[in-house]
Amino acid sequence: MDTQAVISRTTRTVNEDSPAHEIIEWSLERFAGQRMVITTSFGMEGCALIDMYARHNVPLDVVYLDTMFFFKETYELRDRMIDKYPHVTFVNKGTTVTPEQQAEQHGPELWKSNPDLCCSIRKVIPMAPALSDYDVWFTGLRRTQSGTRANLRVVDWDWQYQILKVSPIASLDRPQIWEYVQEHNVPYNALHEQGYPTVGCTHCTKPVPGSKIGEYSRAGRWNGTGKTECGLHGYGI
Repeated sequence: MDTQAVISRTTRTVNEDSPAHEIIEWSLERFAGQRMVITTSFGMEGCALIDMYARHNVPLDVVYLDTMFFFKETYELRDRMIDKYPHVTFVNKGTTVTPEQQAEQHGPELWKSNPDLCCSIRKVIPMAPALSDYDVWFTGLRRTQSGTRANLRVVDWDWQYQILKVSPIASLDRPQIWEYVQEHNVPYNALHEQGYPTVGCTHCTKPVPGSKIGEYSRAGRWNGTGKTECGLHGYGI
């Protein structure tokens, strides 16, 4: 796919290192009339991205995948986000496979015996139908999140889900995200204040000793397994 042609087909001009607000303004102009969606796991980046788009008062869907293993703090954050952004529709497209059904079929504590399969069931498989109703997918991915994301492009075709993917904050780092969150009073997960740089499922997320709220690390995810990605964005699985 000629992503450069997609980027340039508008009165605005953006590139890989354009400021996030310019990319967001460009995307709303470029894809006006198309079905746009933000996905989030309610990490700090996702919350900041939702705020950046919500400021334009454009009706927008935010899809999240409730794995049924969220921390209570994550559910509390979701509710605060719903209250704060009335123009945004939050839609749960998570799996219908209950933890009990998963244990029955694959054995207890699948996240320990086969974490890739657990992520596939609870995240990757539900994502395809979740995105099928949309034309453009906005994500909170950043290049400095991990080595696998270092070459992330602002606009790219996602072959896994057959959808155009836009990552407006790709060039930002966690301190910049944290600065934005503070400046604009964006809700964030209370676990960030308890040593959790990122927050996933309860069984697979641990605090990182010495971690500060404005720092980013994936060290607390799938600790001791060698796994660093859930597979949603084509990395890991």
